[in-house]
Amino acid sequence: MTGFLSRLLVVAAGAPIVLGAIWLGGWWLFVLVVVASLVGLHEFYAMARPLRPLVLAGYGGGVAALLGAHLGGVEWMLGGFLSTLVLAFLFYLVASTRSPATAAVSGTVLGTAWISFGLGFLLLLRDIPVHGRLAAFTVVIAVWVDDTVAYLIGRAVGRHKFSPAISPAKTWEGFVAGTAAGMFAVFVTLYHEHFLSIPESIVLGAIVALSAALGDLFESAFKRDLHVKDSGRLLAGHGGVLDRVDAFLFALPAAYFTIAALT
Repeated sequence: MTGFLSRLLVVAAGAPIVLGAIWLGGWWLFVLVVVASLVGLHEFYAMARPLRPLVLAGYGGGVAALLGAHLGGVEWMLGGFLSTLVLAFLFYLVASTRSPATAAVSGTVLGTAWISFGLGFLLLLRDIPVHGRLAAFTVVIAVWVDDTVAYLIGRAVGRHKFSPAISPAKTWEGFVAGTAAGMFAVFVTLYHEHFLSIPESIVLGAIVALSAALGDLFESAFKRDLHVKDSGRLLAGHGGVLDRVDAFLFALPAAYFTIAALT
């Protein structure tokens, strides 16, 4: 119950900020995404300290990717992200780290590819002509609903472990319930909005829900590998920012390309 109350407090504090930034769009949303990206990168690089990542290169490449997404779309975002590789090697040349180049550079690029590149798709979703605000709202709400229902059902009736080697607390019961709830959230949000048809909404809901679950497991795999419980302490007993956005890092890109394919 304490964990659920903690989730409610985090949502109550963060949801108005996130939804308000999505509603306003533009530089408001850009600033929010940049802040979330930098905090997430900081948490990841702290966890991955044994790899000796080139932190400044990751920050620079992450901001470049997000600026590219905001100003020029997916192509510019890709160009900004690729600067991470160059920056990481340049910083490695002058750094005092004794970590192998393979570990230091790849750890740096991984953080930017996973976190900044993933969050950048929220900017791209919001910039979809005519229906961008609706698309961004839909994905964010669906992931929140999926995560909440999966947590509640998993705690209440979960018996069969979903992936015990990576995340022992997750169950098949929670996964199925969360996936169904996420799909329903997409259907309800898009119903009679003249954006996607009902079958297309169901397809989008399924892809968002499944990719959100994979995003959650992806972070869990890293935390287990690096022997940490939470990505940070910014949210007190609720972990770090990365713990709260992990599902979005897979769901946002999946949603963007699904919508692009359907429209």
